[in-house]
Amino acid sequence: MASSTSLHEYSYSNESAGIRTAVLEVETVGHNDPLPRTTTVTRSGLGAARNRNRNENHPKLEEGVFLTWEDLWVTVVSKAKSENGSRSRSILQGVTGYARPGELLAIMGPSGCGKSTLLDALGGRLSSNTRQTGKILINGQKQALAYGTSAYVTQDDTLITTLTVNEAVYYSAQLQLPDSMSKAEKKERAEITIREMGLQDAMNTRIGGWGSKGLSGGQKRRVSICIELLTRPNLLFLDEPTSGLDSAASYYVMSRIANLDKTGGTPRTVITSIHQPSSEVFQLFDNLCLLSAGRTVYFGPASTANQFFSLCGFPCPTLQNPSDHFLKTINKDFEQDIEQGMVGRTPTEVAIDTLVKSYKESESYQQVQRQVAELCEQDFGEELEKRSHAGFLTQSFVLTRRSFMNMYRDRGYYWLRLAVYITMALGLGTIYQDLGHSYESIQARGSLLMFVSSFLTFMAIGGFPSFVEDMKVFERERLNGHYGVSAFVFANTFSSVPFLILISVIPGTITYYVAGLHKGSEHFVYFACVLFACMMLVESLMMIVASIVPNFLMGIMAGAGIQGLMLMCGGFFRLPNDIPKPLWKFPLYYIAFHKYAYQGLFKNEFIGTTFPSSDQGGKTSNLGGEHILRDIWQVEMGYSEWVDLAILVGMILLYRFLFLVIIKATEKVKTITTLLAMSLNKRSMQVLVNPSSLPVHGGNL
Repeated sequence: MASSTSLHEYSYSNESAGIRTAVLEVETVGHNDPLPRTTTVTRSGLGAARNRNRNENHPKLEEGVFLTWEDLWVTVVSKAKSENGSRSRSILQGVTGYARPGELLAIMGPSGCGKSTLLDALGGRLSSNTRQTGKILINGQKQALAYGTSAYVTQDDTLITTLTVNEAVYYSAQLQLPDSMSKAEKKERAEITIREMGLQDAMNTRIGGWGSKGLSGGQKRRVSICIELLTRPNLLFLDEPTSGLDSAASYYVMSRIANLDKTGGTPRTVITSIHQPSSEVFQLFDNLCLLSAGRTVYFGPASTANQFFSLCGFPCPTLQNPSDHFLKTINKDFEQDIEQGMVGRTPTEVAIDTLVKSYKESESYQQVQRQVAELCEQDFGEELEKRSHAGFLTQSFVLTRRSFMNMYRDRGYYWLRLAVYITMALGLGTIYQDLGHSYESIQARGSLLMFVSSFLTFMAIGGFPSFVEDMKVFERERLNGHYGVSAFVFANTFSSVPFLILISVIPGTITYYVAGLHKGSEHFVYFACVLFACMMLVESLMMIVASIVPNFLMGIMAGAGIQGLMLMCGGFFRLPNDIPKPLWKFPLYYIAFHKYAYQGLFKNEFIGTTFPSSDQGGKTSNLGGEHILRDIWQVEMGYSEWVDLAILVGMILLYRFLFLVIIKATEKVKTITTLLAMSLNKRSMQVLVNPSSLPVHGGNL
């Protein structure tokens, strides 16, 4: 027997408080219930008052950003075939909806229903292996999400852990806000934004990460939101802002987000995906988009979702969180386990089909269609104007200062490496102490110089995890258009120079003078310069690896493998004339920076020195440094050691340029791949592309 449902709605008011409470009684007779069951759904007075005030103060059409999407499909192409033999799978299936200024739209549904995909599609952040069809319009037009008018807060809080809240937000303000604003104005904007998110008491607290306690999860999430609010965007996307937070922290974060849409001059359009909100958080939503397996189960006011489910025969039990009830009803991941424990329960697939069909036949669906059509036909005037941000010089200076501060405070970035290098230098100095000028010291000097330029610099790989974290922060900020690639490469290069000089000079001094290498300050300066160049080269190489292999374990293995190949054919373990010519000598021997480091250090050490040597007859003679270089070490004597150093410096510039090119090429490849995927679609479509996801903000390199 099918269940039947009747509804009785009444209300009472508290005029003195300005609050109206609506009570909905749902009487349901199920096929296994001998007696009627009555469920009372009470709409919170505060939530009702908030939504009523929203309706009364609905924004004018010329204010803010109106976002609409119609018949939106998103499919992903995979290498493996699905059960039906197809290589493509639909994540979103013809969803339609809208978001208006001054309102908070929540996208809900069980895991894998397409929440984040819908948010990424609206924000122009779909990956290159997806195909999108349908219409996504901003203010009734097909246009890009211009920088400064929209912001996207990702699910992961990718922040620089060594900075305080005030520093993180203020540095971001200097990067995002235009040069026409003074430093005082930018600082004031940062402080106002921090207060908006309720972080004024934690302004001087470091964000914190591994090994150092800092902010809580909810506070970190609010810092991420603060950074994206600095430009006062009219359209804000948030991907599961309550993920990993407890109910109290979730409510505090969402209450701040809910207040964003009504602060400032122009009302904001706020769209958030959320997994399973508490009842208090649910009351903060204006509109609700409920998805299941990529299909729309419900779209409309959050306050009437209970009524919709009740009319479809799935009323929310008394005192149960509505969101829990919705998700339990449309979640088919655990359907078999639930059915075994609850005999007579309507199968989840049937429930979903019933809800989807009922929604398409409901007045809510018709209202959504009318609203979308009305917004598409409305004339909103000119397209959204792109806002300006800081210039290249300002960005480079701010990023350099921020990166330097991060390196200074992060003990694992350079300080731990400095301690290890000093320990290694003491070990090298004592093992090779006072080498003298005997014939045996020739081999010892060569071994010492090889170890310094190879294995001492090899340990620069230890900083790779920090490089990866820097790249994560860069990718988030770059995707949101905060600055260009050139400014990041410039800042990363120059901020590390003081620390690399420190690491080169202190261990180099210990090793050089304790071992008794070639006397003379000019020889030590050259030794330190080569050591610095090798350090910088290895770091540049690891930055290239970090841009290609973001996983730090795989990156360390890849970086170690590349250096191992260079080390083998550098000209020490196998002398240059003995290296096999195919591949190993041409081109690896000439590509390896070790070749130029060895030869430069050998020339610096042996030219101008003599060593005693005895022939078979016992006759003693002196070997000149040039003879040793040419006949023993097989060094190329056609140019001086300063040419070798110049080649090392040129390789540094080349590696950094390759780092820049790889990042830019990766962005271009993603863009081209996305456009090609779009062109392959047979349906007619209008696709919204977010320039921050491509990214092409301001044409910055």
